[in-house]
Amino acid sequence: MINDILKDAEERMKKSLVSLEAAFNKIRTGRAHPGILDSIRVSYYGSEMPIQQVANVVVEDARTLMIAPWERKMLPEIERAIMKSDLGLNPSNNGEVIRVPMPMLTEQTRRDYTKQAKAEAENARVAVRNIRRDANTMVKDLLKEKAISEDDERRAEQNIQKMTDNYIALIDKKYAEKEADLLSV
Repeated sequence: MINDILKDAEERMKKSLVSLEAAFNKIRTGRAHPGILDSIRVSYYGSEMPIQQVANVVVEDARTLMIAPWERKMLPEIERAIMKSDLGLNPSNNGEVIRVPMPMLTEQTRRDYTKQAKAEAENARVAVRNIRRDANTMVKDLLKEKAISEDDERRAEQNIQKMTDNYIALIDKKYAEKEADLLSV
């Protein structure tokens, strides 16, 4: 019973960390990386598809992404989807591929993105703490039902706290990496 609670809590904490990484990928840095386009959906024969499923996205140089669609008629659709996204990118189409230059970040933009990253990290910390609270509540319920002893409850709560501390440390590390990436010129 306790092992199930611990396993469930760890799975949920891992999902919070994955969600944080996805949120960090959406925050643009000065360098080009294909992950920045992960959130863009392209209209493909009437259905919305991720851009990676209709084109090859590669880093051409440090500041430019090159998108080579599988079908040439997808060029205007992909270009339109990138322009409509809230990423602030301006693609250029040469009839064969689309090039997406990454604009330089101003100091104010860097600060704003850092604030956004900090907020995302705090949301992830709150999610991990809520998972800890839920797991501790389940353990207390088991104690009330006399399904476990007080020693088992204390050990379970200590294990849950250790797990929480590990995930909070991972979140802090990811945030520090993203902050350093955003503030480097």
